[in-house]
Amino acid sequence: MWRKRSHVVDEPLDLAGLDAAVEAVHRAGVPGVFAEVRGGDQVWRGAAGVADVATGRPVTADMRHRVGSITKTFTAAAVLQLVEAGEIGLDAPIGRYVPKLVPGQRGDAITVRMLINHTSGLAEYLPRAYPSLRAFPVLAETRPESLDDHRFTRFDSAELIGMGVAAPAAGPPGGAPGVYSNTNYLLLGEILELVSGMGAAECITRTVIERAGLRDTEMPSGPFVGGPHSRIYEAWFGMIDPPRDYSVYDMSWVGPAASLVSTVADLNRFFGMLLAGEIVSRSSLAQMQRTVPVISQEGETIAYGLGLHPAEVPGRPTFWGHGGTVWGAGTLTMTRADGKRQMSVAVNLQRWSRLDSSGRPQPHPIDEALAALYRIGMYGAG
Repeated sequence: MWRKRSHVVDEPLDLAGLDAAVEAVHRAGVPGVFAEVRGGDQVWRGAAGVADVATGRPVTADMRHRVGSITKTFTAAAVLQLVEAGEIGLDAPIGRYVPKLVPGQRGDAITVRMLINHTSGLAEYLPRAYPSLRAFPVLAETRPESLDDHRFTRFDSAELIGMGVAAPAAGPPGGAPGVYSNTNYLLLGEILELVSGMGAAECITRTVIERAGLRDTEMPSGPFVGGPHSRIYEAWFGMIDPPRDYSVYDMSWVGPAASLVSTVADLNRFFGMLLAGEIVSRSSLAQMQRTVPVISQEGETIAYGLGLHPAEVPGRPTFWGHGGTVWGAGTLTMTRADGKRQMSVAVNLQRWSRLDSSGRPQPHPIDEALAALYRIGMYGAG
């Protein structure tokens, strides 16, 4: 573990507390965890555990990582830039852009905004693309075999969208609460491609990643992560025991919804710039922070904006950011509304909790340890 100190600020970081908290996550059962917390001009970076359980290679805080659905914030920002340019209508029907993918009245009823904030009513395609996950969200009836079957599958985005469109609707367009669905963001990728004349990954790279000056962030084109990175271990609720490495994986199964590779430092830089109005305009940022109730993939109702969601604790400042998970990798990034405090945390194990007799994930020491790290990262020791 290592850390960087700089001069004292009004709200100094609890360096010793952060050191202890990141170690506690590792001791609770995560092979490797790494994080960066910023408070004013002060920066703490920490890592604990291993990047490879076979060799014992240590994890470090500068490693690249698959950050999952944090990708959605980047995709949303790319769309909003084109809204600002007058090339996409935020409240325009998506049938104007992708009539073949979402035809008829449905395409006329769903707007671009509804895709970004998950109120389109379009179902999640994943249980149809991965046959052994067909029963999702009934976790006890799922199995992990499809994860291996599709390690090198090159999915076609339009086919995945077709699965989501053909599935029973999760709700009416614009209905509340919305239902979180990766189908929405694959459609946004198709709209980006149509309007920009570039592939979605290239558009996001040029307009967002490069604009933010992110040197260790990319939309991968193949199954490998470039540069120093950890192996990532998936347990699928104890059904994969010991957890299996999925660090080599073709990410076309999520594309502009969840395929991004980044670092904790790059994430903090990006979200700091976003909330400062340096990626999209202040008016677009205000749109991103207009939330609606959305049912998450964990079945919880959360407040969700346009690719952003808040962390709100009574008596504490509001933070904005996003979480992300893919097979084996998890990440959370949060930036205080005033930009003066930031936290990004990455772990190389996912779905560590086994299911109880009712089929629900059992509480695990990792849950409590991560929650403690998040608290001290965002709010300090108090």
